[in-house]
Amino acid sequence: MKINFNKFLKDPLGKTEGIFCFKKALLFTLCLAASYGFSQAKIELKDAKQSFGTVNKGEVVKLDYEFTNTGNQPLVITEAEVSCSCTTVDFPKQPIAPNQSGKVVVSFDTKTVYDRQDRVVLLKSNDPKSPAKLRYKGNVHRK
Repeated sequence: MKINFNKFLKDPLGKTEGIFCFKKALLFTLCLAASYGFSQAKIELKDAKQSFGTVNKGEVVKLDYEFTNTGNQPLVITEAEVSCSCTTVDFPKQPIAPNQSGKVVVSFDTKTVYDRQDRVVLLKSNDPKSPAKLRYKGNVHRK
């Protein structure tokens, strides 16, 4: 279906050019952009930085990151980007309604690492400020 916007942008004399048409088109664009800006999902993390302390090499560390959708549209988490294969992420696959909470579980397998660890997980969603950054750190002792 093709919409002819010219019929909406005519000046009182029936013309579709000139300053009157430009002002009306600009007003329409600004209103559309403003309505989009007020209608969005927003992820708010309770504690985006966590420490797992000191563990022995070979242990699997699980960290829970709680979040709330403080926007007015459903939040959809689409992907979690990790920097190494030692980290896996479990996140809700279904949309999170406005004012509802959820949990992301990050599992860190220490069998191939040791010493000080400082890692980041990027959580991608339909939040305009995506990706959200989850950070964890700690020490892994060799056996």
